[in-house]
Amino acid sequence: MKVKTYLMALLVLVAATSCSSRKTALTYFKDIDAGHLAAVPADSYLPEIKPDDELLITVTSPNPEATAIYNLPSVNPATKASASAPSTSKQQTYVVSSKGDIDFPGLGRLHVAGKNVEQVQEEILAGIRADVADAQVYVSLENFYVNVAGEVERPGRLKVNSNRFTVLDALSEAGDLTPYGERDNVLVIREKDGKRESVRLNLSSAEALNSPFFYLEQNDYIYVEPNKIRESNSRYNQQNSYRLQVATTIVSVASVITSLVIALTR
Repeated sequence: MKVKTYLMALLVLVAATSCSSRKTALTYFKDIDAGHLAAVPADSYLPEIKPDDELLITVTSPNPEATAIYNLPSVNPATKASASAPSTSKQQTYVVSSKGDIDFPGLGRLHVAGKNVEQVQEEILAGIRADVADAQVYVSLENFYVNVAGEVERPGRLKVNSNRFTVLDALSEAGDLTPYGERDNVLVIREKDGKRESVRLNLSSAEALNSPFFYLEQNDYIYVEPNKIRESNSRYNQQNSYRLQVATTIVSVASVITSLVIALTR
């Protein structure tokens, strides 16, 4: 009879555990089929240029000599490579001043802070095409990094090589959330105009797609909070570690006392 009682209790415990595990939200955008998404402006995903940003600006045309004056000279890093080694020249970049300006050859000082790369590209192109009608301009943000921490497989700093980069892109680059990550409570911290802004995104809902924080900007910080299971496991491990340390200390003290008693007895 006791065996039956124990078996029934075990089955109830297993059922309760399985039910609670099903409550852990592992699915993104569960209501994506609801169809209540707002239209996103075409350039809303482009990050704004800020002071201290690093811009790579390249001007080209079918006649390279015509646009040479609009490009910074390439530099060769100081290396001790042999003369037979291939060239490692690299085009110089523009660092945005504290006032939000860059000095562009042929056009002078341009205010770029608060604009996105496409707007800067169009402004430069308009100034150059008066001289070179078939010129093309390419602008990229070279210091586009974001940081991902918390319950992801590979936390760390990510180099972004695209102007369009979302929270989902960052999480994918970081190996996605672990099963212990709270998908309905992803924190995004952003610095703007000298102030820090933050928002908590619920990635279980399609409404997160409409957030202005869904598309990331340079130096954004994404933190995935642990769920209750992870927190409980962490507390349990800490308590066990503390108990083990106390037990080890007691055993060590007892061993010393025993050794002293034996020595004195002899």
